[in-house]
Amino acid sequence: MNKFRTALATAAAAALGLAALATAPAQAAAQPAFLTASEMPKSSTPWTASKVFAGVPENGGTLCAPYKIPAQNSSYRDFSNELDAYGVQITNVARTEADAVKLVDTLRKSFAGCGPLLEKQNPGLKAVSASHGKLAVEEGAWVYSLDTADPRVGNSDIHLFSVGRDGRTVTLVRWGQMGDLKDAPLTAFRTTTKTAVNKLH
Repeated sequence: MNKFRTALATAAAAALGLAALATAPAQAAAQPAFLTASEMPKSSTPWTASKVFAGVPENGGTLCAPYKIPAQNSSYRDFSNELDAYGVQITNVARTEADAVKLVDTLRKSFAGCGPLLEKQNPGLKAVSASHGKLAVEEGAWVYSLDTADPRVGNSDIHLFSVGRDGRTVTLVRWGQMGDLKDAPLTAFRTTTKTAVNKLH
């Protein structure tokens, strides 16, 4: 009889343990880490980084890919310095890895076709998009540029974009300033992109 009671007690304890595990709240997944100001491409004046905000920037994401990144499960950080340079990093944790792959493909198409689209939307504007290859980091990252010039006002701007993925997490990095592609820190931006993807998890 004692053995029977002991077996019952052991079974009950095991059942209670399983029930506690089933009802215990799931531990929150670690949030992706963001670039710091010092990890942006070097500039003659120091970068300043904002806090990390939930959602996407007010313009719906970024130039060339407005409203392509869902606000849900997204967060972003802005970067600025005393010159005319600026930057942003936007990160999204997709529901599945397949969704993350789809988002990366959508962003890459947007960056690759941005120049012709902007020229169509803004008569007189000269805009040239270019691909600068794939980076070997996690599931990959891709770098693009957009060189714009508006003869009517006599100014030109250069933008660098990258999108990379680690599992279900996708991150976009943008850098921009007045000038031309020859003025852009392309090599340093590649390093920044690798750092951003490596820091995701």
